[in-house]
Amino acid sequence: MSAGKKDKGKTDKGKKEIATCDVKLRLVDVDALFGKRTIPEIKRGLEKGGIEKIKVGVFDVDGILRGKYLSTSKFLSALDNGFGFCDVVLGWDSNDQLYDKAKFTGWHTAYPDALVRVIPESVRAVPFEDNTVFFLGEFAGKAKEICPRNMLSRVLQRADDMGFKAYAACEFEFFVFDETPDSVRAKNYQNLKNITPGYFGYSTLRNSVHSEFYHELLDMCRDMRFPIEGLHTETGPGVLEAALQYDEALESADRAALFKTFCKIAAQRRGWMATFMAKWSNKWPGAGGHMHMSLRDKKTGKPVFHKAGKPHNMSDTMRWFIGGQQSLMPELAGMVACTVNSYRRLIPGFWAPTSATWAVENRTTALRVIPGSEKSQRVEYRIAAADINPYIALAAAIGSGLWGIENKIEPTKPVEGNAYEKTFPEKLSLPQTLTEAAGRLRKSKAAAELFGADFIDHYATTREWEEREFRKAVTDWELARYFEII
Repeated sequence: MSAGKKDKGKTDKGKKEIATCDVKLRLVDVDALFGKRTIPEIKRGLEKGGIEKIKVGVFDVDGILRGKYLSTSKFLSALDNGFGFCDVVLGWDSNDQLYDKAKFTGWHTAYPDALVRVIPESVRAVPFEDNTVFFLGEFAGKAKEICPRNMLSRVLQRADDMGFKAYAACEFEFFVFDETPDSVRAKNYQNLKNITPGYFGYSTLRNSVHSEFYHELLDMCRDMRFPIEGLHTETGPGVLEAALQYDEALESADRAALFKTFCKIAAQRRGWMATFMAKWSNKWPGAGGHMHMSLRDKKTGKPVFHKAGKPHNMSDTMRWFIGGQQSLMPELAGMVACTVNSYRRLIPGFWAPTSATWAVENRTTALRVIPGSEKSQRVEYRIAAADINPYIALAAAIGSGLWGIENKIEPTKPVEGNAYEKTFPEKLSLPQTLTEAAGRLRKSKAAAELFGADFIDHYATTREWEEREFRKAVTDWELARYFEII
């Protein structure tokens, strides 16, 4: 979809016409065709719109969207009964390499199909595919226990049982390059060309010169129902930050995961590449993936974090929520800092915290309380990088907060000033490697109780594998350090 060429006029009912490269695409009008997105409405809408191209996808443990096209007849059957998806997607890593110690699936189970449930309310138009719709799925049956989306749903059911609804929003920093998947490999990921040079945060110059890409991204996110609330350049070459609009936590996780996938697609369709690595270069700051969250009373809809007259307008509920997050953060860090590369970012002075600390309006701590009106008061979980799996990271952040409320966990005193210059108790120290994080997660009784023993065992196994794969590599640093001298 080329920015500036979008025709807002509608054609036949349920379709919008878009001109791109002299080819007219029919963008499905989801609201007109599918109404409240119930299964009967989905079936009627597909028939009424003459839609024959249907994509479905599920997110794996690394937050990668794995999917396929389904015929209309197959999809209609799947709406009622689900469909089979090879469970290898839960048994391999981001490079399609098989985990060697996973219990859930492997050669010992012969990689059977796992049941996937179609989520009818997730239907979205695909802006750059003619007359095409997309649906999310989630694993059901036995695979439900280790499905990231289902695991988050269980955490949110815990909130519901406590009388709360959780709301959240994610914001991502990502670097954009004037490169292709072929060119980055040909260059061995060295000497890459960013779309813009140098430091230039909040630049009107940059976003005006490249306004076509900004407009295309904003339009795509609106059309696919993960709208962007704010989009600007960050400080660094070719780096942008997108803040997604808040919603109920499960919908926000869907939006965040889909945004990462389709942002990469939008960039590659114009001959560029976007990366959500936590730290792609030691010359530049890392890329954050911060999460904002709050709770509301499920009966009244009233926010529960704000209490006028209390210090910083923080209610007891909010204070205990933060206490739980702070207390469990060292144990659950592997669910948030989820790759080997994540730990390249968690170093002093690079806008990323190194201990489980909290403060009010302080960006040097792991938890930032943002006071304000009853509606806007929230907490920002700042150890997360852009490489998160949003389902797993939000589950860790919200689940630990709920645990804090249940157990009335008091946080430490809030940090004042620069947290990087202060010393904190050892119990607040975050893991320094993915292996250490996985080990702490395995030992966490709270993690098993919050997320399920099967999920924790499987997830820790995948993280241990990830670091073992890394240890097979010989890095550029090692060559420069040892090749001649040692």
